[in-house]
Amino acid sequence: MRNRRSALVWIGAWLLCVGASGTTRAAADTPPHDRTASPRSLPADNVPSFGMLDDEGSLITAPTATAGARRAPNSEPESDAPGPSLAQAIEAARAAVDTCAAAGYRIGAAVIDSVGEARALLTADGSDGSHVFIAMRKALTALRFEMPSSQASEIVPKDPELLARVTPNMFVAGGAVPIKHNGETIGAIGVSGAGGRGGPATGGIGRQDEACAAAGLRRIEKQIK
Repeated sequence: MRNRRSALVWIGAWLLCVGASGTTRAAADTPPHDRTASPRSLPADNVPSFGMLDDEGSLITAPTATAGARRAPNSEPESDAPGPSLAQAIEAARAAVDTCAAAGYRIGAAVIDSVGEARALLTADGSDGSHVFIAMRKALTALRFEMPSSQASEIVPKDPELLARVTPNMFVAGGAVPIKHNGETIGAIGVSGAGGRGGPATGGIGRQDEACAAAGLRRIEKQIK
């Protein structure tokens, strides 16, 4: 009974969060993801309730019942949030990677949708695999503030109201640009790994990252207008 009550409380809180954020999900009666690992976890970075170690170091056994039709063949989409298509996301991320490669940088690129969930994550050959996750955090900044993350990094620290909108999973530094469709922000593309450290005179942290992200956006801009 205690576990059931806890589950009901968690589901209620999850529904309130979804409603507050404006996230659109398919099939409200389907079970939600379990929970994020920490406040710094990226969107959709959810910890499953089985197949992982518990506090005693034992593997949690898989449930006997399936999750239902949610993941069955030809089932309803798990999300209908606006965002770039898979093809567009891959093309934009690849253009960002190639642009930075031509300038001698090995990077990671991330494209997200309108609710901050990943559409494409690409890591250049020879790049540190952590860069895609920093890139995604930069993209979340561009998405939240609907402006290049370099611009956000300049104005957010000076404005308490804007600062209050920063979440623990964001990285407020240059390197990401928003993706817009008919004036509405439907996602963002972020880049990390190209360096570009320096003060405002040289473009600040992420200067080269953001140039490559902008190149990725230009590659698909006509497709999404």
